[in-house]
Amino acid sequence: MYATGHLSLSAMMGSYPKTAALKSGAVKPQGADLDFAPIDTAQKGFKQVVRELKFDVAELAIVTFLQAFAAGKPYRLLPFVMNGMFHHKSLWRRSDAPMAVKDLAGRKVAMRSYAQTTPTWVRGILSDEYGLDVKSVNWLSQEDAHVAEYRDPPWVSRLDASASLEAQLIDGDVDAIIAGGGLSGDPRLESMIADPAGAAKRWYAQYGAVPINHMVAVRTELAEERPDLVRAVYRALIASREAAAEPPPASGLDLQPSGFDAIEPALRMIVRFAFEQDLIPTEYAVEELYGPVVAALRPQGGA
Repeated sequence: MYATGHLSLSAMMGSYPKTAALKSGAVKPQGADLDFAPIDTAQKGFKQVVRELKFDVAELAIVTFLQAFAAGKPYRLLPFVMNGMFHHKSLWRRSDAPMAVKDLAGRKVAMRSYAQTTPTWVRGILSDEYGLDVKSVNWLSQEDAHVAEYRDPPWVSRLDASASLEAQLIDGDVDAIIAGGGLSGDPRLESMIADPAGAAKRWYAQYGAVPINHMVAVRTELAEERPDLVRAVYRALIASREAAAEPPPASGLDLQPSGFDAIEPALRMIVRFAFEQDLIPTEYAVEELYGPVVAALRPQGGA
């Protein structure tokens, strides 16, 4: 499928400072041109990746990737985190109804999609850190998964996709919501987890993992047939991020780690969470998710 020589590879990534040099052509992978889709917000291209198999190189939410892998889609991970975020701050309650995490059993918690990555991390944190049985909660989801083959489990109900999650919570129609961003700052909403920044620091100190939101994936055939181009794309991603010279976060932690070893703790954790929450049928080994990418990168010391 992938001929020898210089190739043009179709690509889809969000527009960030760290991808600017790559998208402008200021940084190029040796031996290939990246033909980027006109997409600035990566989420808008996810379905084209996992339903149409449209790109050779693509940014994907990690849970979307795991579900695509489970459905047999021909992609494998590169050890490159496009973005990560601590999610202790992503669970919201009403400030006049200070419900504790232990009180969520039997209550309604709404989110954009049950299969979204942020809720998966939040549910995993609630299970591991607070002992909540996630299957005891009435989860409300507004959207289907990006992967067409997936169906929500029976403890998930459907919420009108046009409903505002924030308004649903303020009006008392739901007891909590999961939202990684996009809220108005209304003082009637507050974090359900007290001191979420402190909780995140303690969590990191215990597990040594930065929660992964998005990674980069490549077509399996590309890694098998042109490992030289996979190495080149990986190195170009690193170079483009370096060209952005973004300041480190206030936490001092790298929220965008790269390399097999740096990513492994978080990757193992999100695989376990996804399995425990019936998002994937098997608790995959990390090596399976990389497949031939490991052989493409490790002999050259590229990761």
